[in-house]
Order: sequence, then structure tokens, then C-alpha cells
Amino acid sequence: MIATRRLVLDANILLRGVFGVRVGNLLDAYKDSIGFYCPDVCMEDARKYIPGVASRKSLDASDCLAALDEIAKTVNIVDRSSYSNFEKPAVARIASRDVGDWPIVATAMLLDAPIWTEDQDFFGSGIATWTSDRVEQYLSEE
Repeated sequence: MIATRRLVLDANILLRGVFGVRVGNLLDAYKDSIGFYCPDVCMEDARKYIPGVASRKSLDASDCLAALDEIAKTVNIVDRSSYSNFEKPAVARIASRDVGDWPIVATAMLLDAPIWTEDQDFFGSGIATWTSDRVEQYLSEE
């Protein structure tokens, strides 16, 4: 089955997938009906932060990076060349909050998809957002 509904994941959701249980369970449960996406920079950010978080949690960083690699099998990584045409309008939408988040907004604009995040900087950007405590409502809609 080809997923017609999409959801863009922020880096913090990737990290929750590595260090928690619920995100991974949701990705696995809905991978056949929802297209999960994230811009390449989110995957890079997650890789950058995993060793430090793993250390603070007394976990093996290589195991955590391997968990991210497993998540990457479910999530479509969107290359900058695909979303860069949306940079200017994405920056305009997010500049007053955190301009560094423009790739997530641009990817959501490219795909016409909501964002799964815990970051309140996306609120007011004109892009629908879902937080982890409510995202299953979106995922389970027919």
C-alpha cells in the first residue's frame, strides 16, 4: 500500500524514538498507512546529539545510533535539494521563533504535511502541528 497521508518529523521526535518506546511503536504501527518524512538536517542533528544524551543516560552511544538507523528505515529522509526551493517562505514563517527550523517548515510545505514535534516554535507558522500526546489521533484517522 502506498501511503497518501504524510507527517514530517522534527529532530526531537527522532530522539524520542531512540530513547523512548512510544515513538518507535507508533512509527512501526503506522508505517504502512502514513508516509513519515524528515529533512536531512534533522537526521544529522539527531546523530549529533545522541552521544551526549546516551552518556547522560548511561547508555551505549553505538546502540543508540543503531536505533536511529532502524528508525531511518521507516522515515523518508528528504534531501536539501528537494526542500530548498521553499527556504524563503519557510524562513518568513518561522523567523520570529527559530529561523534554524526552516528546513522542517520547508519540508512540510513541500509535502503539504503536518509536523510532529514537541517544539512550540512551529505554532503560528501556518503548518499544522501534532505533539506526541495527540499524534495518534492524526495517525489513526481514515
